[in-house]
Amino acid sequence: MTTHAILITGCSTGIGYMAAHALHQRGYKVIASCRKQSDVERLIAEGLTCIHLDLADEKSIDSGVKQALELTDNKLSALFNNGAFGLAGALEDLSTAGLREQFNTNVFGWHHLTTQLIPHFRQLGYGRIVQNSSVLGFAAMKYRGAYNSSKFAIEGWSDTLRLELAGTGIHVCIIEPGAIETQFRANSLAAFKQWIDIESSIHKEQYQSQIDRLSRSQSRNKYALPAQACLAPLIHALESPKPKLRYRITTPTKVIAILKRLLPGKTIDKILLKSS
Repeated sequence: MTTHAILITGCSTGIGYMAAHALHQRGYKVIASCRKQSDVERLIAEGLTCIHLDLADEKSIDSGVKQALELTDNKLSALFNNGAFGLAGALEDLSTAGLREQFNTNVFGWHHLTTQLIPHFRQLGYGRIVQNSSVLGFAAMKYRGAYNSSKFAIEGWSDTLRLELAGTGIHVCIIEPGAIETQFRANSLAAFKQWIDIESSIHKEQYQSQIDRLSRSQSRNKYALPAQACLAPLIHALESPKPKLRYRITTPTKVIAILKRLLPGKTIDKILLKSS
């Protein structure tokens, strides 16, 4: 069964933007969504159906779900949870409020949105829920603790949901990108400056490298791929009669996944410290 109607979150740039346009061209009824109204209007001008949906606001999520179902004549059959942001900084410098804001969008928003749609998918008798996680959903790196925690949470949440929906015709898949060329770094830099007191931190000197990394328009990672690299795995997750549980994208992501199964934890720590 090919999925023809999909709601995608986080479509202003990057993977969500690419997926919305590509699936629209493929013949899907795409309901794109963005947090900022200006981005909604921009995507509408580009020929997409786009709605406002802020994952940190439950009322906005509820309104978005209602709109998506109306726009698809109650035939919405897939959800691509993509909207998220990264908050850099050492955990000891991060306030509970900052960590809560990270989870409000990256975890709690996904939970609320997905659970609002599950009864609809159950009524249809089928559905696809695709979660855009990260290599940082199974491999921790220093100064990414908030984002790591949110993606580790999504991995466990998604695995549990998959078990609970077994036999319903609703498939839950996880996409795990590594370095992808998007505007993710710019958004992360803004969050970093908002929530971390850089000047008074014991990590002040190390933070300069984080600022340099997040300030670049392009990654220096030679393995970084364009957002388009996520399209084939996404289509497979949406259309295959037997979708994979996980789709790992970029060579480092695949290598780290293998090494975590083969090497002792302390050895993995050394590799990840060097990578950081």
